[in-house]
Amino acid sequence: MAAAFNRLGFASLRHSCRIQCRRKEWMGLSHRRPFQSGPPYRARADGDDRSGPRKNIPKEPYSFNYDQLVPEERHHYDLLSPEEKKQFQDDERAAYEHLTSSEMESELQGMVSQAVYDISREAPRERDIPPRITPGLMAMGEIDEQDSGEDEDFEGDDITSTAHGELEQHREIREYARIASWEMPMLSKLAKPFVLPPQDKPLRFRYTTYMGETHPAAKKVVLEFCTRDLPGLSEAQRIKLVKLIGVRYNPETDLVKMSCEMFETQAQNKRYLGDLVDTLMAEARDASDMFEDVPLDFRHHKSKPKFEFPEKWKLTEERRAQLEENRKQRELREKEREDAGRLVDGAKVIEQVMEAMTEKAPAVVRVEAPKGKSRQRLAAR
Repeated sequence: MAAAFNRLGFASLRHSCRIQCRRKEWMGLSHRRPFQSGPPYRARADGDDRSGPRKNIPKEPYSFNYDQLVPEERHHYDLLSPEEKKQFQDDERAAYEHLTSSEMESELQGMVSQAVYDISREAPRERDIPPRITPGLMAMGEIDEQDSGEDEDFEGDDITSTAHGELEQHREIREYARIASWEMPMLSKLAKPFVLPPQDKPLRFRYTTYMGETHPAAKKVVLEFCTRDLPGLSEAQRIKLVKLIGVRYNPETDLVKMSCEMFETQAQNKRYLGDLVDTLMAEARDASDMFEDVPLDFRHHKSKPKFEFPEKWKLTEERRAQLEENRKQRELREKEREDAGRLVDGAKVIEQVMEAMTEKAPAVVRVEAPKGKSRQRLAAR
């Protein structure tokens, strides 16, 4: 029974319903008659007048065609017995009769009409679209800037733009403070112990980040590697590689430093540096020309003087004991001078000088000025 239902489903999918739909009338080019009771129609150029009124199109008789079956249906059909094959054809004929019946045609036409009506209701109309509101200056960059509307008139009851900038900076600082207090301590759970890079990974890449801010130097990638750590290079090939690298080689540390920032992303710059190292190693392994006639040139490197702390200045146990002995001897000498009275006391010296200056100072006599005309003559003089 299940096989019969499956065959019925296959037959309903294979035989489509040929329902003629009425075309939309075009009133622009139709010929208008003075006396006309029905809507005008336009005849098609190929003679198939489907735009006119519906006519009763005769239904085509059903005929079973083995070639129209898909490969899976053919394989299933070949495995059936003659009785099952006849039952299969009868099921297909019944499905065809059902799909091409007038009841099914009316039902499908109603479903199409309902779908068209639903779509027309869901589609937005021009009068339903709200007008676009121009956002103001204070709403620029906000998520709901369309709902904010234009700026209000300034009535002297708000702070200045500089103060708003300071307030925004204060909010940002408080946000990072909250992150540092509540979220960053949880990063300790993700900490991993440092492991030295293996010998098969001699390249070291360095990146720069600005904590989410856009900066032109954020795309820069710096590459460092040691020429002696590169695998598969002989001494002659390494020297040729140093000659090819040129001024990017440091002869004191045997390090090569290169950078790239001509692409938009860090991944592209890193890929470019990796490809450049592969190209340099391929050229260094090329034995056709080893650049033996080209000398090594390290004039680009300026050696910086390295100052070392003198050995005799270092504080050893013997030096510490010697300094302690010298300090004790100095204290003994000071004690002897104090007992002998040869130690000068600065406070006593100052007191003695002040007393001597007080004894030699002249006495101050208060004299009253004359009154009246005598005072005026004294002032004129």
